[in-house]
Amino acid sequence: MESVGRVEAAAEQLARDAGLKEDEIFRVTMAVHEAVVNAVLHGNAYDPDKRIHAVLERTTEALIFKICDQGNGLKPQEIPDPLAAENLLRGTGRGIFLIRSLMDEVNFRQLEPGTEITLIKHLNSTKPAA
Repeated sequence: MESVGRVEAAAEQLARDAGLKEDEIFRVTMAVHEAVVNAVLHGNAYDPDKRIHAVLERTTEALIFKICDQGNGLKPQEIPDPLAAENLLRGTGRGIFLIRSLMDEVNFRQLEPGTEITLIKHLNSTKPAA
């Protein structure tokens, strides 16, 4: 779990360096935190022999965060909707729901083994208004 803090701190610094406002920095940091926790807890099932891999990138258009685990894989379409009445008291699906609500884009890719989740936060254009 010590990986969570390191990746979260790096994401926060990247967002800060990109000039995001404090509320956007919080959103990015929270989403990345949740993705890394999911990778360690659900993906790798706390297996000390499995690793997570994180890539944090800043382009002129976006901040891109890729988090990979070495687990059995994830089928995002099978994650229950946490807002559905029958799921309100269940503990599953909330992390992905939160990530999707905090980021501009969220994509999944199956690996052999594991899952890669890509979080994208678009940066505002620095072009002056016409």
